Amino acid sequence: MTLEIEVYPPVNGNQYVMLGGRLDTLSHAQLDQALAPMLAARPQALVLDLAHLDYISSAGVRSILKARKALAPHEGRLLVVHPQEQIRKVIEIVQAVPMDEIFESTADADAYLDALQRRILDGEEDQ
Repeated sequence: MTLEIEVYPPVNGNQYVMLGGRLDTLSHAQLDQALAPMLAARPQALVLDLAHLDYISSAGVRSILKARKALAPHEGRLLVVHPQEQIRKVIEIVQAVPMDEIFESTADADAYLDALQRRILDGEEDQ
């Protein structure tokens, strides 16, 4: 099984990417290459939809951490939506993404991003 990457047009400064198949030693470079131009564009958030991702190895986790690190200097966020249970457990164990940035649905992630932006516009400090 290979890695499938589907990139959606940015919405309100947020970039959405759907992953499917396996993210492992053989496929992580494909993800790094696909994410590079998106990360260079400095999105407010990179939302990874993992609904169809069946397997993730340490190399795949490193790709997610690398993207998260690239977003950090400009206060960008990496959010994960729809992770399958085995993927959620790996992310939880290695703490690749804070648990409050993993969502069951894209609608939940969008609500989080909306609230985050409202707090910033209202002058409230981000958590």
